[in-house]
Amino acid sequence: MSDVNPLLRLGDRLPAFDRITPAHVEPAICGLCERVSTGFEGLERDLEAAGSPSWEGTLTRLHDLVEPLRLAWGVVNHLMAVRNSPELRAAHQAVQPEVVRLFVRVGQSRPLYEALGRLRAEEAWAALDATQRRVVENERRDMELSGVGLEGAARERFQAVSLELSELSTRFSNQLLDATKAFELLLTHSDEVAGLPASARAVAAAGARAHGHAGATPEAGPWRISLDAPSFGPFLEHARRRDLREALYRAFVARASSEPQDNRPLLERILALRQELAKLLGRRTYAEVSLAAKMAGHVAAADALLDRLRAAARPRAEEEHRELTAFAREKSGDASLALALWDVPFWAERLREVRYAYTDEELRPYFALPRVLDGLFALAERLFGVRITAADGEAPVWHADVRYFRLAEAESSAELASFYLDPYSRPADKRGGAWMDTCLDRLVTEWGVRRPVAYLVCNQTPPVGGTPSLMTFREVETLFHEFGHGLQHLLTTVDHPQAAGINGVEWDAVELASQFLENWCYDPATVLGTPDSPGLARHWQTGEPLPPEVFDRVRGSRTCRAATATLRQVYLATLDLELHHRRAPGEASRAVQERVAARNTVLPPLPEDRFLCSFAHLFAGGYAAGYYSYKWAEVLAADAFAGFEEAGLADPEAVARTGRRFRATVLSLGGSRPPLEVFRAFRGRDPSPEPLLRQAGLA
Repeated sequence: MSDVNPLLRLGDRLPAFDRITPAHVEPAICGLCERVSTGFEGLERDLEAAGSPSWEGTLTRLHDLVEPLRLAWGVVNHLMAVRNSPELRAAHQAVQPEVVRLFVRVGQSRPLYEALGRLRAEEAWAALDATQRRVVENERRDMELSGVGLEGAARERFQAVSLELSELSTRFSNQLLDATKAFELLLTHSDEVAGLPASARAVAAAGARAHGHAGATPEAGPWRISLDAPSFGPFLEHARRRDLREALYRAFVARASSEPQDNRPLLERILALRQELAKLLGRRTYAEVSLAAKMAGHVAAADALLDRLRAAARPRAEEEHRELTAFAREKSGDASLALALWDVPFWAERLREVRYAYTDEELRPYFALPRVLDGLFALAERLFGVRITAADGEAPVWHADVRYFRLAEAESSAELASFYLDPYSRPADKRGGAWMDTCLDRLVTEWGVRRPVAYLVCNQTPPVGGTPSLMTFREVETLFHEFGHGLQHLLTTVDHPQAAGINGVEWDAVELASQFLENWCYDPATVLGTPDSPGLARHWQTGEPLPPEVFDRVRGSRTCRAATATLRQVYLATLDLELHHRRAPGEASRAVQERVAARNTVLPPLPEDRFLCSFAHLFAGGYAAGYYSYKWAEVLAADAFAGFEEAGLADPEAVARTGRRFRATVLSLGGSRPPLEVFRAFRGRDPSPEPLLRQAGLA
């Protein structure tokens, strides 16, 4: 069996990442597409012949038919994100059109759509449970948004637009990755890295060694600064050379905006095609298409939230900028200093250090990844009654840095799920950002339950030499965020895969679990520990806990420039909706950006700012006309955490009870119920934005 294509042996086993190569992609995906196409023709014939369709004969049969292709294609796309290569790109590009055409065909199947309509209208409907009914309703809605009602030329054009959009999104992502890794700022003199913390110099020296400078050291250089987050962020926050900060910032906001990686024509074409797609569906704008399948339901609801947050954040953000300017003038001795965009991170970090008397560099030794994981897993046991154990070596992985873990009930040791963790930045072949994705869904069959498996991917500071990955506090929050996504996938109890885990969860509610878990980074019991459990913040060399007075200052700093951070998210969300809903015919995307920035920023973007060329959330991800989802779900998350505060964070039993209820609702029910219904089941009422405003100091 060793000669069997490993992409064809999924579903009942973990992917053989140690065997999968680009050469496997084309034969596996083409063969699976042919098999699905033939099988789907048979399904359509049977549905047309059947008088009374059944759940098993429609959605169960459809799932079983399509799943082998969906799993294999999921693995290919995962590898495109974490082990990108020219060979894999070529293989992906060769088969992507066939995959897209097939899924569009399924989404536009009139026999399937009509069968679902009959299923909804006939006696069989009464026999379906609430989850099955929601799946049927969602499937019909999604098919309508996939053009099932189109005929003739309109139907063909919809298919062509869908295919081109898929290809353009892949090109956008690839060009962004190439542009990011192509840039370097090679520094050779110590004054050029003045102010840079030891950890940042170590990362920069390691980057130089990896790019041909074998003798590079943290002390003597040379130092390679890149546009990758663990390099770019610390440099802007700490480097004293203003001219170098400016050069790096200008390069960052111009990423992927010039040949040979110019995303400007791609994003304009993507926006035009999305608008055409909306018109084909009889909608006025693409935002109306996007919001039709979201919790908000319509653009006005998203606008209302953004308007409220803008009204609360804008005046305070302007005040924060005046405070920062006064501070920078005092500390620099330049009474006329006008802060530029590349100055703000530097002086904001200096202000935070003075106001809260700690530095990120002082915190790093207390947040070594192994200890943070121990604390994170202890929190999962405390809140949700699950135990997580390392299972390295039990599953093939795509890179030596990747780890594998098993999740089980703490009391019974009954295994529930497992997940991969790919924690470190690898700018050569891994896209930036952090995300969770599904490997295997929970699936109940006559042979038993297939346990869910997730991918958790971050891009945090890698270990250097004998030093483990020493994380910034923001990297700790990011790890918690992705783990929250993972828990919703891993702890589902839904029996139908179409609604298990994050499947079927509206996009603007799917960030609830992730943003909720970030709140525990500010919980003393989690970070500092209790008499029964050590906290996650312990010095990696001495084992000493983070001093409580330092953690108090960290908690206090949560609202430091919180209005500025809130306004930044409002700006991005508003820009997204303007591009997809209120953009005038012929209006350039850059003009839209300038118009939105005038109302939603304190310092406007540079004239040469081409940030949209690297806005992968919109043009290579799933957030088109949905970036507001981060703030929408943050309202839900802050209110959910307020439930724990009301129960009493200092009361372990109350925390455990509330945590089990959160698990039984938000983490368990997944897409089986509307998100508002799930939230009410946990909180006992509708969500309120007040906890979020209080959390950000904006109430």
